[in-house]
Amino acid sequence: MKDDYLWDGSGEPDPEVKKLETALGRYRHNQPPPASDQTAKISPAKKRKYFFDLHFSIRLAAVAATLLIAATLFYFSRQPMPGVESGPSWDVARLEGAPRIGSKTIGASSGVAKLAAGQTLITDGSSRASITLNETGRVEVDADSRLRLVTNGPGRKRLSLERGTIHATIWAPPGEFVVDTPSAVAVDLGCVYTLHVDDSGAGLLRTTMGWVGFKLNGHESFIPAGAVCKTRPKIGPGTPYFEDASLSFLNALSRFDFESSTPAERDALLRILITSARKSDALTLWHLLSRVSEADRPRVYDRLASLAPPPAGVTREGVLGLDRPMLDAWWNSLGFGDIYLWRTYERDWSQPSHDVK
Repeated sequence: MKDDYLWDGSGEPDPEVKKLETALGRYRHNQPPPASDQTAKISPAKKRKYFFDLHFSIRLAAVAATLLIAATLFYFSRQPMPGVESGPSWDVARLEGAPRIGSKTIGASSGVAKLAAGQTLITDGSSRASITLNETGRVEVDADSRLRLVTNGPGRKRLSLERGTIHATIWAPPGEFVVDTPSAVAVDLGCVYTLHVDDSGAGLLRTTMGWVGFKLNGHESFIPAGAVCKTRPKIGPGTPYFEDASLSFLNALSRFDFESSTPAERDALLRILITSARKSDALTLWHLLSRVSEADRPRVYDRLASLAPPPAGVTREGVLGLDRPMLDAWWNSLGFGDIYLWRTYERDWSQPSHDVK
């Protein structure tokens, strides 16, 4: 392209200039051009002015294009993400402070906001909120929390607690409501519970009513009313327990679940758990059956059988071989809940979201 085209239209035009001319054509000067002898008399100063005007027009078009791109990106950012199940939005109510959904603050006069699939509810140190879906339940979100709605399809409500604390009251059928954490997946089985995740991704689940299944990569824990379960990144859920157990029992269990130890140290920890277990600690011993070595399993079996004898049809040989129907039958006899619910519904959530590690 020659520069003359910018002055008098002679020569081969640049394609980009032609595009701009087309875009800006509606602003074209529509008066007859001056005579050729007048054009020849245009001073250098006027030529520079013409160049400045064209340069300004190009800049104006660039700004307009940038605004158009920004508006397009904003529009598509508000649409549901591909592959995300998008059912009815959850109602979000401010309880205290100024919680927000993404960058949108929910103030005292904002009324009820909506949380859609793919969006994140955020509370700072002085704010709290609640989310409700009539068909599912209600979740209160404490201060300093991040809670994302992952999927919201029929019969599949999945949240992700990235950090902070929630209090869930769920009336949906068992297995329809799930919460991911950085270190485990909590599957509701008809319950009321509190779930906390700290900045490291470690979690604590406390069940108030009903029971919850806690899992990661096939590692399962069942937490009935009154029980607690810890979880750690890359390890998953620990062994459930009742908080009124002895201090020595609780300390030994935490170390057994999450600390590296020598075989001798692990044997000593297991000895503490077995000797100090009470009848209600059958919850913990039942879980330990599948978590100890084959050599240690008879010790756990004997103590559990002395506290809560196995039901008819459950044999020592079968339990030591980790026969699932026998283990399930023994669990059901403990009175913590029917494990059939778990075996039926946990398969629906066998694939955790990418947040769970």
